[in-house]
Amino acid sequence: MREADAHGFDRFHLVGYSGGGASSLAFAAVHGERLLSLALLEPAWAGNERTREEEALWQRFRELESLPDDRFMAGFMRLQLAPDVEPPPRPEGPPPPWMAKRPAGLRALIEAFDNGDLDVEALRAFGRPVYFALGGRSNPDYFRRMADRLATIFPDFSVETFPERHHFDPPHRVEPEHLSNSLLALWQRSAS
Repeated sequence: MREADAHGFDRFHLVGYSGGGASSLAFAAVHGERLLSLALLEPAWAGNERTREEEALWQRFRELESLPDDRFMAGFMRLQLAPDVEPPPRPEGPPPPWMAKRPAGLRALIEAFDNGDLDVEALRAFGRPVYFALGGRSNPDYFRRMADRLATIFPDFSVETFPERHHFDPPHRVEPEHLSNSLLALWQRSAS
């Protein structure tokens, strides 16, 4: 919010992907009056009031935490994909230096999500349009069920499925024009 205030944005559109989507949901719950719209691109978390299937998958995330970093990362990626989808190959060459911190950062996110408290009632009162981009090749027990659950919370909620995309091959990277058009439509709708 500090950055928005520093740039004079009293109200604005918010878009978040993965961990940023989880943060965007939390922001909407606390500062919803500041938002004109909310776009969620497969958020990593949508509160702890999960369906049975979501909770079972979340337990599998927790079980990864004690594994060595390479096995943790492989399992973390696998759990976010549909069962018949292969994880993307590792990029060629040595990993960038920041990648060494990624497993610890993801473990910290899992812990933060486990201990997080999302104000679902505040989200029920959020009267602005909410858009959810869903990869058709992402794990349906997590992302599809999350979208279905959020559809029962937000009064103005829409889901767009990108059939050939998944969490590590997201529309903002692979289909930016398509996603841009969807976001523009959301923003135009929020103006009415």
